[in-house]
Amino acid sequence: MKQPIKIAYCIPGLYAASGMERVLTLKINYLADVLGYDVYVILTEEKELPPYYPLSEKAHIIHLDLNFDRMHTVTKHLWQRLWKYSQLQRIYKKRLTEALMQIRPDIAISVLRREINFLTSIKDGSLKIGEFHFSRHNYRSLEHQKFLPSFVRRKLSELWIGQLINKLRKLDRFVVLTNEDKEMWPELDNVICIYNPASFKVEHTAEGTAHRAITVGRYTYQKGIDLLLPAWQIVSRKHPDWELEIFGAGDRAAYQEQARKLDIEKTCHLNGITNDIATEMRRSSIFILSSRYEGMPMVIGEAMACGVPPVSFTCPCGPRDIITDGKDGLLAENGNIESLAEKIIYLIEHEGQRQQMGQQAQQSIRKFHLDTIMQQWDELFKKLLS
Repeated sequence: MKQPIKIAYCIPGLYAASGMERVLTLKINYLADVLGYDVYVILTEEKELPPYYPLSEKAHIIHLDLNFDRMHTVTKHLWQRLWKYSQLQRIYKKRLTEALMQIRPDIAISVLRREINFLTSIKDGSLKIGEFHFSRHNYRSLEHQKFLPSFVRRKLSELWIGQLINKLRKLDRFVVLTNEDKEMWPELDNVICIYNPASFKVEHTAEGTAHRAITVGRYTYQKGIDLLLPAWQIVSRKHPDWELEIFGAGDRAAYQEQARKLDIEKTCHLNGITNDIATEMRRSSIFILSSRYEGMPMVIGEAMACGVPPVSFTCPCGPRDIITDGKDGLLAENGNIESLAEKIIYLIEHEGQRQQMGQQAQQSIRKFHLDTIMQQWDELFKKLLS
């Protein structure tokens, strides 16, 4: 009897309620339950926390119990963190090497975290794939390290990216999430694009008549909630009967204060995590993405699957790969608050077009169906192993 293909995923953790963890769990479950792969998941963070999303019982979890992310809470000084990081990195290489030598996978996959620095040097016989859940535009960026002069940040970023490219060249394949991002890696000849899958199917879709818009995303700088709120102030002044529901993890205090100062507390509600995104989507008529940058924001796809037309900044990367402007959603100039508000107001004031876009969105998102995307992964694995 032919042995199943053995895959090892190297992932920091699966305990967080974020898009990357949701997509990875979907793919792991599909490989194990539908395609019959023998899947191992090698984790470094928070051994005591279970996966946030249901994980197949057929997937084998291996905890290396390193907890890189705790460095920021236990070490105050930069030099202490650097020393601690170097220590953990050495232990990580040793433990991952031991794990891969024991598993002997056919393919080892890195999501381009700390193991990308040494994965290709591990002689376990596996092919090595990098799976990129970010975009080059923002990866290894030091933009927010304001304590460093701008020319120093720029030079360090260039050196860091140069080092990364040397590692990526050694991979058997480097998989990015959008064609937009693929074009950003001209130095590489091993890069391909495979989209993230939409995470759920829906039987019932939005009617498109509710005076309700929705946003789903963490309360972080990346997600641009601080840009969305003043845009909603413009919308709310013109259409005070519409409400905005925001769902996400993280500290909401600063955004709640911003909403109070903008006097939009009555029409803008900042909520925590929801465990039923599909229901919240179906109760809405417009989805809004205000991110500064993304890898592949499949929350747009989830909205479209529910028949909710999206309005999104043209941030790098993803929205332009998913949305056909004016057909199944609207694109606003990246970072332009007035442009975002204008597009939202247009959909509010044109109910017929809003509903038509919602219907078209359901058709457009089919290319991101889980079966379609996983067929591409299956073909890639088998081609590399042939």
